[in-house]
Formats: sequence, structure tokens, C-alpha cells
Amino acid sequence: MAEAKTAARKASATKRRERSKDKRPQQIVDAAFEEFAAKGFAGTRLEDVAARAKVSKGLPYLYFKTKVELFKAVIRSVLTSHFEIIRERMESTELSVEDFLKGPFLSFIQELPGSRRAFIVRLLISEGYKHPELTEFYYDNVISRGLETMKRLIDRGIETGEFKPTPLRDYPQLLVAPVLMAILWRTLFERYHHIDTDKLLATNIDLLLEAVKAPPREAR
Repeated sequence: MAEAKTAARKASATKRRERSKDKRPQQIVDAAFEEFAAKGFAGTRLEDVAARAKVSKGLPYLYFKTKVELFKAVIRSVLTSHFEIIRERMESTELSVEDFLKGPFLSFIQELPGSRRAFIVRLLISEGYKHPELTEFYYDNVISRGLETMKRLIDRGIETGEFKPTPLRDYPQLLVAPVLMAILWRTLFERYHHIDTDKLLATNIDLLLEAVKAPPREAR
């Protein structure tokens, strides 16, 4: 009986260690997020990430060979998964395109400027020109995929007769451009002049939709 209890305790301890090991990569990514947010890309050292994650100094190198790979993991963790949710909703929504843009899409972009994810955009603006491998990764995994999905959404609006054909289909960046402005404004100028970024983004969607709406059928 005692031997069975001892074996059970050992098995339980082994499982706890294995679970702890499984969590280590995410612990390191979470710590890296904090370090990059506080110090930028150039100022972050993997040793400091290890210290924040409370792991041995060399452990981050076991999972991430370089700081670039670690930053990519941060993007996957805090941004890619977040963007994939809204992309999937764009693809599967049963709402009209107008209702989707004024509803779930607007809520999504309104949340971004004040979120901690905005630091990645700020970092890429300030340091991305020195590290094109970072901007290329972000473009391939976030920007280009988002643009293609928005184009398909606009195409659906045209096909269903909600929208008339306009250059918005070729420049879906117009739907999200004010998000960048809102992030930069909050970073640089908010202390001098407050802007309600929620209203800013809602106004942009309203104006764009007004410009691309198809006229009523009786007026065609």
C-alpha cells in the first residue's frame, strides 16, 4: 500500500514537472512581451527576458535561437491569434457588410489604440527600418492576410448590392488607416490635445460607407 502511494506521488510530481516544462515557452514569450514593451527591440536582452520569466539565463535560447525569433513568437502570441478571430468572423458572418463594419469590425479596431498590443505597432514604426525581417514577418502574417480578407468583404458588399464599385476595394487600408493615426496620437500628442479615438474611428467608417453605398434600387 505504501509503495503504491509513493509511486502515485512520484507520478504526480512527474506530471507537474512536465506541465511546468510545457508552460515555459509561453512564460518566456509573456516575459518578452513585457521587456519589448518597456525597452524596445534593440534594448531588450534575452538574459533580461529570462530573469523576468524566472527561468535560467540560457533557457530562452533553447526555444528561441535569436531575439528576432522571440519577437516573432510575441507577435504570434499577442497579435496573430487576435487578428485571426476577426478574420474568421469576416469570412463567416451572416450580417450585412455594413452591419459587420459598424458592429464587430468597429469594436475590434476601437479596442486596438488603447490596448497593450499597440506597442508592437509603435515598435515597428520606431525600429522596423533597422530590422526588415520583423516588418516582413508582420506584413506576411498580419497585414497582407487582413487586407485580403477586407477585400473579400468589400467584394461581398458589391455582389449583394450593398456597395457600388469604388476604389475602396483596391485600398482597404482606408478602413484601418485611422487606427495608426490614433496610436501615434495617443503616443505623441494626447498630452496636448485629447481625441476621442472611438468617435474618430466610427466617423471614418460612417464616411467611407456613405461614399460606397449603392443608391436605392428605385434610384438606379
